[in-house]
Amino acid sequence: MAIKITEDCINCGACEPECPNNAIYEGADDWRYSDGTALSGGVVLPNGKQVDADEVQQPVSDDFYFIVVDKCTECIGFHEEPQCAAVCPVDCCVPDEDNKETQEELTAKKKFLHNE
Repeated sequence: MAIKITEDCINCGACEPECPNNAIYEGADDWRYSDGTALSGGVVLPNGKQVDADEVQQPVSDDFYFIVVDKCTECIGFHEEPQCAAVCPVDCCVPDEDNKETQEELTAKKKFLHNE
C-alpha cells in the first residue's frame, strides 16, 4: 500500500530527499511522473492509467507535503522500510488505506518506474 502524508505535516521537508522514487513534493508544487524516474512520454501505468510522463501535474495538496500514489513503492527494492516514515519527526507519513498494494505489485511498480 502506498504511504500518505496527513494534515499533521509541519512542512519540515525531511521526507522529500529520502524518497528513491521522487514521489514526495512540497505542498502546492507541480510534479511530473518523469521526475526521478525513467518514465518519458506517453506511458501506461501499472494501474492501467495512460499518462504523459513529462506533462506537468497539479499538486495533490496546497497546504503540506504530499506523496504521489502512482510513484510510491514504500521504498521496496531500495530500503527495508518507507524512509519518509522513518525520518518524519511528527509521524504523519502513514499507510494509505485507500491504496493497498501487494509486495509483488510494489516490486513491479519499482521496476516499471526505473525501467529495470
